[in-house]
Parts: sequence; C-alpha cells; structure tokens
Amino acid sequence: MSRITGIVVTSLCVLVSLSFGTSVHAAEFVEGTHYEVLPVSVETRDDSKVEVVEVFSYACVHCFNFDPMIESWKSRQDENVDFYRVPAVFNADWELLAQSFYAAESLGVTDQVHMPMFEGIHVKNQDLRRAPLLADLFESSAGVSEEDFNTAYNSFSVRSRVQQAKAKGRAYRITGVPSLVVNGKYLIDGRMAGSNTKMLEVVDYLVNLEQSNR
Repeated sequence: MSRITGIVVTSLCVLVSLSFGTSVHAAEFVEGTHYEVLPVSVETRDDSKVEVVEVFSYACVHCFNFDPMIESWKSRQDENVDFYRVPAVFNADWELLAQSFYAAESLGVTDQVHMPMFEGIHVKNQDLRRAPLLADLFESSAGVSEEDFNTAYNSFSVRSRVQQAKAKGRAYRITGVPSLVVNGKYLIDGRMAGSNTKMLEVVDYLVNLEQSNR
C-alpha cells in the first residue's frame, strides 16, 4: 500500500503501464483474455449511441497518466459514441473525490477543474479531501465562489450521484481503475489489454463490433 498526499492509493488502482512483447491486432482480441463480458448488462444512458464509460479516481496516479490518452481518444470519436466518466468509490477518501467530481458537473465547470484536480494531488501534493482546499481550487481554476462551491459540494443531488456511482461500479464489477466499459456489456482494464494504448485499441474494437451489430 502506498500513499499520495495523504490519499490512500491501494492495489485497486491498477497498473496499466504493462506492455506485451508482441503486437496484438484487433482480430486477436479475445473475450476472457483482453476483455470481459459482464454477466448482466448495465443500462446505458442513450441507447441510440455506443456508450464508453471510464471508471477512474483522482487519487489514482495511473488514471492521471492515462488521462491525456483518453482525452485524445475522445476527441477522435464521432457523435455516435457517448463517452463519460464515473468516479470509482472504493473507500471514504475516494468518495470525497467523487463528491468533488459531481460538484464540478453540477456547477458546469468540469473541463476547468478536471486536470487541476489531478495535478493538485499528483503534482502539487495537495490533500484534496479537504473541502477548503477544493474550494480554493474551484475558485482559482473556474471562478466559482466558495459559497457556490460549498452549496454544490454538500447538496443532496451531488451526494445522491455519488451513491449512484457506487452502485454503477458494483454493476460494472470494477476491481481497479482506470477501467473502461463499452455499451454496458464489456469491461476492459490495463492488465487484460496489456497497456494503456492497447486498452483503447480493445475499446475501438468493441465499439466497432457494437456499431456493426446495429
């Protein structure tokens, strides 16, 4: 077990920097090896599109390292792919960070605070479990007043969404992050795929598979 700025990062934060010595081509992606099929499919939020969900935590350094890759991948997708994030909630520390994620969404400032949250923990060594530090970050990065931040952060709707994220993580059978879920059916993580890049290759393969089945 290791600690990053007071936030416990357990083995649940999956190391995704592994790599295979040989190239894996899309045609070789195999169920049970490179991805898993969920025993019970999870309802998607828009059944007219192929959904891709990243389950992550700001406390996870591997999620921090993966973020530029998933952002680049997201920028290449067309309107038929619905991408969004769900925070993992494995412990009380991660629950507070999930609360900050949904506070940002409720205030409409996710884009402004997303990377500063990562950098605050992994670059600046800030303990962002502390609401006053979060309030300062939201103000400096997105111009959100302390009062508006506290109202959103402590709101019933944000706390409810954190509980929904917990339930979704259980439904996805998440055991580590970052993980990706395609269309509520397929689960991929770095260990299965072999690396960050391979994980996105598997996602592309499964997105194409789902689109071709429509």
